[in-house]
Amino acid sequence: MSATIATFEHSGRLNAPAPPAPPQTMAETGLHSDTLSQLMLKTLVSGESSGTQLADAMRLPYSVLDAMIQHARVEKLIEVRGASGTGNAGYRYALTDLGRDRAMQFLDISRYVGPAPVPLAQYNAYVRACMAARPWIDKDCLSRGFESLIVSAGMYDLLGPAVNSGKSLFLYGAPGNGKTVVAEGIGRALGSDMHTPHAIDVDGQIITMYDPVNHVSTAKAGAGQSVVAVAAHDRRWEQIRRPVVVVGGELTLEMLDLTFNPISKFYEAPIQMKAIGGVFVVDDFGRQRIPPRDLLNRWIVPLESRVDFLTLHTGRKFEVPFNVFIIFATNLKPESLADEAFLRRIPYKIRAKNPTASEYTQIFDLVCRKRNVAFDPVMVEYLQRKYYQPRKLHMRACHPRDLVEQVIDMCRYQQREPAITRELLDAACASYFLEETESQGNEPS
Repeated sequence: MSATIATFEHSGRLNAPAPPAPPQTMAETGLHSDTLSQLMLKTLVSGESSGTQLADAMRLPYSVLDAMIQHARVEKLIEVRGASGTGNAGYRYALTDLGRDRAMQFLDISRYVGPAPVPLAQYNAYVRACMAARPWIDKDCLSRGFESLIVSAGMYDLLGPAVNSGKSLFLYGAPGNGKTVVAEGIGRALGSDMHTPHAIDVDGQIITMYDPVNHVSTAKAGAGQSVVAVAAHDRRWEQIRRPVVVVGGELTLEMLDLTFNPISKFYEAPIQMKAIGGVFVVDDFGRQRIPPRDLLNRWIVPLESRVDFLTLHTGRKFEVPFNVFIIFATNLKPESLADEAFLRRIPYKIRAKNPTASEYTQIFDLVCRKRNVAFDPVMVEYLQRKYYQPRKLHMRACHPRDLVEQVIDMCRYQQREPAITRELLDAACASYFLEETESQGNEPS
């Protein structure tokens, strides 16, 4: 590995380790020279590029590429078309006919073009350093992840130890009580940013890692893009927030393995690998298109050993550290989804209970403030007296949000200023709550 991975202190806690320092030589990249040479020629297929632009596209210092570029010139694979600056980095390079033919051959092998990959060994070392330097969560730290939510003190006391375990959590309870929102709050509570590579190299095979859909970049625009200024870290790594990846009924077993594109001829990392260092939420667990037993069997080894095994289409099997906090969120009974052997591997099982009357009022107040609607506690008392108590309805954490949004929708339709009144609440409840007692025995003939 080219550089040591160091950890640093912040506010008395260990944050994510810094990524490797920028490589100064080709050897320090950890990649074979042929891998970089092929990527360089494929990058130039799109047109001429200055040395600085080429280095920026590959996310490497120009000093690493200089010798390789000069060697390609000697072999008549590239040529100089002009200069847009001083020194070799300012020359504008383009492929020759021979270079273009060579590049097309490389594209037939793999169409990956982008930042240079990170060797598997460097990636695994960084993930293990993240596991060792994982920040501890206390009540204050956890509450910061739930600043915009109403969570009981008892819930904090249950979630805190579960998060500190870094293992897994079974979050169950009635629908509408914020299980998914709680899971996302845990991701925010983890706090510090981390880094993920754009791509990983495994025996010459490329696996793309960075995903703008599931990763939020926190890197400053323009950072490290000067050929004079030295980047603070290896720019093959992207600085991101700790990921919170949520999957629901669309989850399949294929999504948990490497995805090989036969046209582009490189891999995409599995969904749980993109969540490494953060939180992976299996929402509505038990409602996937695959039997829960098959999904649970896939997780048994990673949950037990904290190591996941992936296989290339060549048959090469390799391991990656399983630094993921998994949350299984369901409104089904846990014992109906998993046997005792699997539930034993999930040490924390927490029920998301219905809010109390006081918590319901706080949630209603919070929703009103977010929607810029005046809050009147009398309206909450009215709801409880007219609907919840007579009909024996259970209060859910989602009810205030849904009812307030319906009131706002009706106000917009009526072209009036949004305000919560008894008449509007009655109309919202009429379309929101099922009229079960009235429908029985009164069905049309």
